[in-house]
Amino acid sequence: MNAPDASLAATAPLFAPVVPALLALADGTVFRGRSIGAAGQTVGEVVFNTAMTGYQEILTDPSYAGQIVTLTYPHIGNTGVNGEDVESRRVFAAGLVIRDLPRLASNWRSQDDLSSYLRDANVVGIADLDTRKLTRLLRERGAQNGCIVAGPHVDADAQARAIEAAREAPSMAGQDLAKVVSCAAPYDWTSSTWALGEGYRAMGPARFHVVAYDFGVKHNILRMLAARGCRLTVVPATTPARDVLAMKPDGVFLSNGPGDPEPCDYAIAAIRDIIAAGLPVFGICLGHQLLGLAAGGRTLKMKFGHHGANHPVLDRDTGQVLITSQNHGFAVDPASLPEHVRVTHVSLFDDTLQGFAWKDKPVFCFQGHPEASPGPHDVGYLFDRFVKSMEKK
Repeated sequence: MNAPDASLAATAPLFAPVVPALLALADGTVFRGRSIGAAGQTVGEVVFNTAMTGYQEILTDPSYAGQIVTLTYPHIGNTGVNGEDVESRRVFAAGLVIRDLPRLASNWRSQDDLSSYLRDANVVGIADLDTRKLTRLLRERGAQNGCIVAGPHVDADAQARAIEAAREAPSMAGQDLAKVVSCAAPYDWTSSTWALGEGYRAMGPARFHVVAYDFGVKHNILRMLAARGCRLTVVPATTPARDVLAMKPDGVFLSNGPGDPEPCDYAIAAIRDIIAAGLPVFGICLGHQLLGLAAGGRTLKMKFGHHGANHPVLDRDTGQVLITSQNHGFAVDPASLPEHVRVTHVSLFDDTLQGFAWKDKPVFCFQGHPEASPGPHDVGYLFDRFVKSMEKK
């Protein structure tokens, strides 16, 4: 076997000094490990993600704002990081918890190592703790707030302060984070999907004009729409419906995002007006939940949520089982939905609602992430459905 190309290795030192860190949960449970990012303290809701790959996409997903992410796969960081595998303008996760950070990162696309990436982004992370135990605890007791402290003096006093900080942190329920992570002003999006040897391509001729609400939108959602001939105008979360309708779009997209959907009254009101105008509407994740509220339904806080890349979902219309990527802590209660909508998708893990559609309008939504390449393209047809609804307009 040929020796590996040294140019593929990340530049992080193999024997960097160990900096202690701890993770304290609101119930008083404490895990000790070592720092893998910035020194300091961070608080957030601790959740677990079962995906085996995609840690860079997870960190930069705005839907993780206010959350400390535990990755259940034991070896994280072995392919390094690069400038292309990002889903937004920066890291939004409040912190990262992993079992093992390999000393060497190697991949032909790697430009840096994970620890340096976290440090440069001022994100606190911890490794070398029992993530299996932590995950079991979260599954049994539910997601709860936690605090990571990293630095040279992580002593008993620091532990006590961390537990107190975790207990004082606000619950995710009741938090409107969509307008916090959203863009500040409208902008045009023209980048299409990635191709080997080309990178992200420019979009081709546009057939439709889509206004996309940014509640924490992932870039690959916009790329998937652009690849299907959609000229995109991305608008802030609080944009009134009248401003959107004045642009005379062919359709409106409602993005993913973090936090509790119920406080987003500005978005719910705008969505109702847009639906009443008869425009095709497609919602993903938080957009799905906001459509549920706009329809007159209600949402529920889940015990530990769905976070992973291997969740089976049944398409009730076709009988097909889809392998999906999921990232949400709230769900729409199907029993609360009115008669003018119908359920289209359900989770095969726990029967939670995964999709519904209006019976009399070109409006539909999906709870998972069809752009995240689960399956790898099982759910891509939903983007095609949105385009077809605009063709019929």
